[in-house]
Amino acid sequence: MSIQPYPLQFQPEIKERIWGGRALEQFGLQLPEGAVGEGWMIGDHPNGTTKVINGELAGKGLDEIRTAYGDVFFGSKDTSAKAGRFPLLIKLLDCNDDLSIQVHPTDDYEKLPAGEPGKTEMWYILDAKPGAKIIYGLKEGVDRAALAQAIADNRITECLHEVEVKAGDAFYIPAGTVHALCAGVVVAEIQQNSDTTYRLYDYDRPGLDGQLRELHIEDSLNVIAYEGAGATRTSTDGLAPGSWLEIAKSPYFVVDKGIVSGNWSLATSAESFVILVIAEGAGTLSWTNGSQPVKAGECFLLPANLGEYQLDGQLTVIRSTLP
Repeated sequence: MSIQPYPLQFQPEIKERIWGGRALEQFGLQLPEGAVGEGWMIGDHPNGTTKVINGELAGKGLDEIRTAYGDVFFGSKDTSAKAGRFPLLIKLLDCNDDLSIQVHPTDDYEKLPAGEPGKTEMWYILDAKPGAKIIYGLKEGVDRAALAQAIADNRITECLHEVEVKAGDAFYIPAGTVHALCAGVVVAEIQQNSDTTYRLYDYDRPGLDGQLRELHIEDSLNVIAYEGAGATRTSTDGLAPGSWLEIAKSPYFVVDKGIVSGNWSLATSAESFVILVIAEGAGTLSWTNGSQPVKAGECFLLPANLGEYQLDGQLTVIRSTLP
């Protein structure tokens, strides 16, 4: 069955987390009671698959879209047919408390769970309270032996590099980079489609079940890139309307930030789908056969064969494509 391509919007998969809060309500997400840390906005993973909520494909999961239309919707660079899942996972995160100190493996780590790739990711800071910070790498000169000893002595925090953040900052976090979001930030996360995290430290706090959460010290020590993995930080202040600023580039995704003021005509290519995260503002997304209003916090998957589309209004947009 052929179908006319159109921008796909999905019902978020909501994830309760001990470090979460209620901030995602500001983006219109319907949250259950409790501490909500993550909204998986576009997902095709055993731990969460999002379903289309608009247009002819409403009710279909992203896994079903992949199977039926992936060859034309996802573009010539897409790897989902071989991998058995969509290549990216798009999230909104509410960090009401500090996340664990953690690291993610590369694709070639021999102890990865079956079917899981590694996890390279990037963060775009949507909101940050004054003084909010993140953990972003190890301090200079910290090697495996030094870190292992610090963990044994319960002084790992002495080895960590802290960075103050503000809305509009972007961070590229290749696999192997020690990192943690801290209290007071709301983040859009674009990542490899993996749910594998190794925890180094979790503040000795209980999880949702009242028990201490598992740590993964040996795996963490194995996968950390002690000399650095190429992590980068980008300040996006002063970006002019109608242009793109590249804020992250990896073998798995390219992410750009754009400012819309008025009408901006754009187009997809046959090589890759486009994912749009509306970071701020409101406006309209139009294409050959239709249009719909958009607002902050909404995410859209534009098929590679969509062709020309327009953004209109006052918007900040985060765009992701395959490299």
